[in-house]
Amino acid sequence: MSYAQTYAQWQADPTGFWEALAEDIHWYKRWDTVLDDSQAPIYRWFKGGVTNTCYNALDRHVENGRADQLALVYDSPVTNSQQTFTYRELRDEVAKLAGVIRSLGVEKGDRVIIYMPMVPEAVMAMLACARIGAIHSVVFGGFAAKELATRIDDALPKLIMSASCGIEPTRIVEYKPLLDDAIDMAEHKVERTLILQRDQHGCDCIAERDVDWGDAMAAAEPVDCVPVQATDPCYILYTSGTTGQPKGIVRDTGGHMVALKYSMKTVYGVEPGEVYWAASDVGWVVGHSYIVYAPLLHGCTSIMYEGKPVGTPDAGAFWRVIEEHKVNVLFTAPTAFRAIKREDPQGELVKNYDLSAFRGLFFAGERCDPDTLHWGEDKLGVPVIDHWWQTETGWAICANPVGIETLPVKAGSTTVPMPGYDVQILDPNGQPLPANEIGAVCVKLPLPPSALPTLWQRDDLYKAKYLNHYPGYYSTADAGFKDEDGYLHIMARTDDIINVAGHRLSTGAMEEVLASHVDVAECAVLGVNDELKGEIPIGLLVLNAGVTRDHADIAAEVVQMVRERIGPVAAFKKATVVKRLPKTRSGKILRGTIKRIADNTPWDMPATIDDPTILDEMAEAVATLGYGKGSS
Repeated sequence: MSYAQTYAQWQADPTGFWEALAEDIHWYKRWDTVLDDSQAPIYRWFKGGVTNTCYNALDRHVENGRADQLALVYDSPVTNSQQTFTYRELRDEVAKLAGVIRSLGVEKGDRVIIYMPMVPEAVMAMLACARIGAIHSVVFGGFAAKELATRIDDALPKLIMSASCGIEPTRIVEYKPLLDDAIDMAEHKVERTLILQRDQHGCDCIAERDVDWGDAMAAAEPVDCVPVQATDPCYILYTSGTTGQPKGIVRDTGGHMVALKYSMKTVYGVEPGEVYWAASDVGWVVGHSYIVYAPLLHGCTSIMYEGKPVGTPDAGAFWRVIEEHKVNVLFTAPTAFRAIKREDPQGELVKNYDLSAFRGLFFAGERCDPDTLHWGEDKLGVPVIDHWWQTETGWAICANPVGIETLPVKAGSTTVPMPGYDVQILDPNGQPLPANEIGAVCVKLPLPPSALPTLWQRDDLYKAKYLNHYPGYYSTADAGFKDEDGYLHIMARTDDIINVAGHRLSTGAMEEVLASHVDVAECAVLGVNDELKGEIPIGLLVLNAGVTRDHADIAAEVVQMVRERIGPVAAFKKATVVKRLPKTRSGKILRGTIKRIADNTPWDMPATIDDPTILDEMAEAVATLGYGKGSS
């Protein structure tokens, strides 16, 4: 069946489509209603169904022939160590850890915060919570104490699971002082914590509160899976950058499993037993969906990588992992490949590795510029697919459905909507726009299984944030257009569409032009306030390693390129070279923060920033262009 036929099948009978796919999941009790719309616009999938995520991810495979297949491979160049776990071994460890969690007073429906580095125990913690019906909320390891405290006060956890430290290529990040400060700051007082002592750096524990992970596991009794309602939350994930009132994305148990298992074959073309690597972190949604849940639900081997794309030890790190573990499919962020490309522009290191098992590369997390996509195609010789989704949806809204039919790749496009998503481009009045016109990218309700049904204990905020602006639609807060073939092009966040003298222009389109310059490794374009034109764009350029040409010449060349390809209407006249760009720990460029610095307006330190010192560099860079504190 072709993609068009599959999509039409879903459109003709949406509930029947998902009901058939739900047969791929084990249920203790089948659902009463496939889609409960009684509380619309809040919808629930598979109401009345009873299941368990951990059983579907581990026990089911052990019982059905995959007990001795590798489930998880932990590869850590920062500690020079590796571990592997078969499905049986992982099931047994998770069952014991679930016993530990229960012994600390956690029951079905209780919340558990997981504040951990990229170690196997973090995966086990998530699955152990799911095993007993507890709701986990993973907070990115190393998050500031204040941000952790706000999440404690929102989730009201009974237990926090953490570790002594995280490990970066050049430093140790001590978690315990951050955790202690967060608990002190929070109004909700957590009575117990479970602490994993890492060999690289231990920590002191508070006797009446902190429990040693190793000691507890040594004495643990394994427990069985606890049946839960399909509509019970599996987890809460707070969106990155949250400050003040947290925004907790809720993921229902039943629909989450149905959609994720479906996506492994449909979106990524992966079969059970194959090796899948999502080069992300368990603290982000990609880690939840595609390091932990989807690969294990589908019976794959999942790679967990504690390292970087460059510097651990070099720009060949990803190729080493692919060769060593015979990775079939890799999913990562474009920023990772831009870092690799910057260090090894000619891709010389690729030639040192046997990538014969590798057949597909997928990008998501931010917009992929065509130059990075073409570089991947050229150096790796495999299809490179850009796809688009959000923390809120949990899996791809638009992709190239290689498991159904590989469609022609259009650089700059995320291809087509997946079954379950009716994607529309709307004008400010909520009316559909014709092909090739930029507008707000929205999804007609109801959203498919695995997408957020609401926010944690905040139906009102869910409606206000996502549903009220375009009634009947979920607003993605992204801007883009559909072309004449129905391909979706995400151009920017709606906040990044700038108005230059009455013309609505996409910063993403300008970034495409800048990124195509032979010397540019990565870039950012942002609109800054201008008295005459309202806003004008400025460009920040990071150059490839080894470029020695005059920076002013390169800046002048990209200005001319924008003039030629987009036109004088863009009013793009200023660009400067910087050593690096400020990013979140998940690799997204902090364009909004740079803009506020350039506009000399108040801004807060982003909670997710990778390195705060870089913002001083940004202030100096925009000052050279006449903005920020350096503006006249």
